Amino acid sequence: MRKNIAILSAIFMILFAADAKAGGTWDELQLRARAGWSIGATAPIGLPATIRSIDKYRLTPSFLVGVDAQLPLSSKWGIMTGIHFENKGMNGDVSTKAYHMEIRKGESMLEGLFTGKVHQRVKEWMFTLPVYATFTLSDKVQLKAGPYFSLLTSKTFDGIASDGYLRQGSPTGPKILIGDKEGEWGTYDFSDDMRRFQTGIAIGADWQVYKSFGLSLDIKWGLNGIFRKDFDTVEQTLYPVYGTIGVFYRIK
Repeated sequence: MRKNIAILSAIFMILFAADAKAGGTWDELQLRARAGWSIGATAPIGLPATIRSIDKYRLTPSFLVGVDAQLPLSSKWGIMTGIHFENKGMNGDVSTKAYHMEIRKGESMLEGLFTGKVHQRVKEWMFTLPVYATFTLSDKVQLKAGPYFSLLTSKTFDGIASDGYLRQGSPTGPKILIGDKEGEWGTYDFSDDMRRFQTGIAIGADWQVYKSFGLSLDIKWGLNGIFRKDFDTVEQTLYPVYGTIGVFYRIK
């Protein structure tokens, strides 16, 4: 459903641009090169009861570079699209209780309910196509909002489970101790179960500070989870939510 909403929004704005009879022409097309730094998380909406606390969150280098093209439709409204190359990353530690996990310990694969510490690493590289409606608030400030579509070129979701125990199979299953040292802890890697295609909604603003140079602020909220629909090892749907602070240069 969320994917369909994003696609329909993009089609609507493209048709709206094609049908515009007043306002700008292709000669007024504006081009902007931009770069930014992102911060955010890949997480469920609302903290589930099986995650008792967030113990650590580490900033990871997440960058964006790209080019946008904007076509004015009137004195206030326009449409913007482009191509961005970006990465979204996150490192964090959480404490869990009866959290469904599948881990490798030594040569064995174990599945069950884990209570203890979980270190999680998420890293994604992708090409993103935004399709935004723009509104000129003033000579210096422009607002933008609309769907985006991302194709992942590289993806990682892995980590370590430690300092606890796993009830294998069920809450009353065999109790397997998981230590806090290498060789005693368990590892997991769900990278191959991640989606290649992501959709979401973004809002933002561009502020022209001096001549062709400006600053930007964007927030992107994923509408589909990062894992394939048939993947159920991680029970909660994890959504990428990231904010980007950037700079841009108006080429044309």
